[in-house]
Amino acid sequence: MPIKNRFAETHADITGWRRHLHQHPELCFEEHATAAFVVDRLRDFGITDITTGIGKTGVVAVIEGKQNTSGRTIGLRADMDALPIKEATGLPYASQNPGKMHACGHDGHTAMLLGAAQYLAETRNFDGRCVLIFQPAEESGGGGNEMVKEGLMERWSIDEVYGMHNMPGYDVGKFAIRPGALLAAADQFDITIEGQGGHAAAPHEAVDTNLAAAHIVVALQSIASRNVDPVKQVVVSVCTLRSDTVSHNILPQTVQLIGTTRTLDEDVRDLTEKRLREIVSLTAQAHQCTADITYERGYPVTVNHDVETEYAADIAEKVVPGVWRDTPPIMAGEDFSYMLNTRPGAYMMLGNGTGPTVHHPMYDFNDDAIPAGCSWFAEMVETRLPTG
Repeated sequence: MPIKNRFAETHADITGWRRHLHQHPELCFEEHATAAFVVDRLRDFGITDITTGIGKTGVVAVIEGKQNTSGRTIGLRADMDALPIKEATGLPYASQNPGKMHACGHDGHTAMLLGAAQYLAETRNFDGRCVLIFQPAEESGGGGNEMVKEGLMERWSIDEVYGMHNMPGYDVGKFAIRPGALLAAADQFDITIEGQGGHAAAPHEAVDTNLAAAHIVVALQSIASRNVDPVKQVVVSVCTLRSDTVSHNILPQTVQLIGTTRTLDEDVRDLTEKRLREIVSLTAQAHQCTADITYERGYPVTVNHDVETEYAADIAEKVVPGVWRDTPPIMAGEDFSYMLNTRPGAYMMLGNGTGPTVHHPMYDFNDDAIPAGCSWFAEMVETRLPTG
């Protein structure tokens, strides 16, 4: 089944929903207006089994098929939150909320799932149940984990779960996926180096925290180059380096280093944390400083299940031929990982075309991708829950 004709007919409406959401972005766990908009549309479609407040501001809705002899339930997930970015697109539907922007396409994800929901509620051409998951706080709050902890999978008896993310740089409407690790574990660290402040003209009378910090930044790169198997991937990035003074002639008492590590393997994740702690502590000690290290584990690796990845790819092939079935892993993080850790499923990438990448103030979701994304969501349900 190629792109469904119904989505050509409703494309303008779905685009309108997407652009409304784009104009009214909300950050993690603040998605009250977004959730209300979602609920209003679901009710317009005749869907009555709707639960709000799951994972604080999440929405879960159920569509029953024409029959339910299978007793099976497919979950479809879209994220709803925006980013703390000042939009620079100048578009007619640009953000009306200063300092907040849908710079990752979650407005598109939500609109596409709404489009699929409208179609599935109209046709109900499946045997079982479809659970629509509108998730908050993907960007930083771990909303996926919050929903899982509140019993999402058990309360709605979800058997398989699927999600989708747009990808700038991929052809519009084309699909890409891979089995196994698709997106990285995202951890973060906060390091405080303590020395002895002093006059820049007399460094021998001080303990230079800047020097220690500079050596630590460089030494941390040895984790990737000398500790991790070269065929495996790891990123260690120091993103902020700041001291307790801003001056041309003062050596600071303390320096703070803030950053992230990204890994695709739990063993590499463990090794990266271990080596970071050792390198920071011993390098600081070698420069007569002390180091306080806070290391927090964030989203786990997003791992696509092998069988469900084949299902997802085969269905995408029906919608738009030419699925990339072995797309390279991406070192960004994604909290759909928590859902895939509890149920079989897969995460699909949908081409957004050329233009600025996600998390950029000039980014915009490509509305031309909507029919393909809606068709894939709907076809996942109809194919995985075929009627007799």
